[in-house]
Amino acid sequence: MKNRAVDKLNRPLKDLRVSVTDRCNFRCTYCMPAEIFGEKYEFLPKDEILTFEEITRLARLFVKFGVDKIRITGGEPLLRHELETLVEQISRIDGISVVTLTTNGVLLPKMASSLKEAGLGRITVSLDSPDDEVFKELNGIGSSVEMVLDGIRAAEAAGFEQIKINAVVQKGVNDHTLVDFAARFRGTGHIVRFIEFMDVGTLNGWEMGRVVSAEEIVKR
Repeated sequence: MKNRAVDKLNRPLKDLRVSVTDRCNFRCTYCMPAEIFGEKYEFLPKDEILTFEEITRLARLFVKFGVDKIRITGGEPLLRHELETLVEQISRIDGISVVTLTTNGVLLPKMASSLKEAGLGRITVSLDSPDDEVFKELNGIGSSVEMVLDGIRAAEAAGFEQIKINAVVQKGVNDHTLVDFAARFRGTGHIVRFIEFMDVGTLNGWEMGRVVSAEEIVKR
């Protein structure tokens, strides 16, 4: 491809992440802590958010530079009204091989089937611990693990396979649940991914002492 986009190591840039909203229904302590993103926090006004037509046009342009996978993210993307419409528009673009979605899963029971019908190919669900009390503390609003598991089951029922399940690991917070987490999804066909705790703009209280390295995670 003549206009193929590559990185500094000459690797093709084939994946594009599109944030469709900056809003979220969780207040995860490492991402959108409630003390900062409270009721008075001003999210982007509607007229500053790209329309579905604008996003679709951009996706077509990126395809010309070699992109063939679009990942829809947020915030929590399922909060975006009529998201299925965007999924359908992007999935119909010639050159797009797959449209994927990252979500906290809570709204999947209502939306998984329609997203599948619209052309969504894969789903990634964020779930930081199988322990209910730990998870309630982490998501900042007291939502239970079962709500996310209901979302995963809804995605399964809709025909999604090999769902990726992401867990951000923090020392002294949820690292003691790693083995239980792996055991919980072993044999399901789903893919559990443990992620190092990272700084996201100095708003999440990041410090090196709270990081569990990938090497340590594998050892456990």
